[in-house]
Parts: sequence; structure tokens; C-alpha cells
Amino acid sequence: MGRATIKKKSTFIDMTAMSDVTVLLLTFFMLTSTFVKKEPVQVTTPSSVSEIKIPETDILQILVNPEGRVFMSMDRQGDLLAVLEAMGKEYGVSFTTEEMKAFSLTPTFGVPMQRMKAFLALPQEKQEAVLKQEGIPTDSVDNQFKSWMRNARAVNKELRIAIKADAQTPYAVIKSVMNSLRDLRENRYNLITSLKTVSEN
Repeated sequence: MGRATIKKKSTFIDMTAMSDVTVLLLTFFMLTSTFVKKEPVQVTTPSSVSEIKIPETDILQILVNPEGRVFMSMDRQGDLLAVLEAMGKEYGVSFTTEEMKAFSLTPTFGVPMQRMKAFLALPQEKQEAVLKQEGIPTDSVDNQFKSWMRNARAVNKELRIAIKADAQTPYAVIKSVMNSLRDLRENRYNLITSLKTVSEN
């Protein structure tokens, strides 16, 4: 008796649908993701149990490092340039088109206005090194931080303020920042913290 022959079936699998789904997912994640701004200093935020998220648009972030140096960032380039122009008029500093463009590309800024032109003339790698040694003046003699805040509010009334300070930052520095905000009648702001895990016991 002869052996039955089994017909071989094709093992071809159409991957068109799979590749379409992959491309769609990739496109979705690319369009919905937000890039994290590069910060000039490393900040370890204190922990809290609050899960309230800060808004994603119209944000003015105040960054305070462990040594008490203050930096700022804004999420809209148009607002950033308008604030720099207003600060230039206030401090008698005029900026060229190239300097304005260079400022719009800096994710975080924090140098005294007197040294802003020299800062903007540096290449990006050197700017990062300079930022670590500088900071926006917040002392009572020359409180440029207050001027930045006042001009930022004048440019965009919808700005929401968020303070991101290191857990080791001296309390006196945070108090100085908050006092400056209070003087400008800015009494609503968010404090950025990391989420604390709470044990069930």
C-alpha cells in the first residue's frame, strides 16, 4: 500500500497589516511626546504625596540649584524673545538678530543682564559651563529675577509659574524667590516635587 502524500502549504504570512500598525504607533508617539528641556544643573527635587500635574503650556519654570543659583525657562519662543527685548530696554542693552536667535535656542537661561551679550556670543558647549557658575541675581541690591518675572507676566498674562528646587537648597534662597514673587503679587505657583511612595502599614 502506497504512503499518503501530504501537500505542503505555503508558510507565507502577509505582514502588511503589522507594518501599518507599527508605523501608525510610531507616528502617534512621535507627535504626542514632549521633549524634556536640558537643564544646566542637576536638581533632586524633594518628595511629596501630591499627584497634581503641572500644565504643559504657558509654563515659566524657576530652577534653583543646591548652591542657591536661580535659572528660568519658558516654553514659548515668542514669549522668550519678547521678554529679552523688554529686559534689554530696561537695562539699556540692545541685542542683534543673531543674539536673539541664540537666546531663543537656549532651553534655560540664568546670567546677569550685564553679561548676557557675552554669554550669547559663546558656543553652546561653553554656554552650559558658564551657566553652572552664574545665575540670575536675586539679592536686594540687584534683583534681576524680579525684573524677569515682571516682564514675563507683561508679555503673557496666562503664564503659570512652577518652582523646581533641589532638596538641599537653603531655605533662605527659596524664601527670597517666594518673597520676590509676593512683591509682584504672584501668589499662585506650583512646586515641582518627586512622588513619595507611602507604605500601606
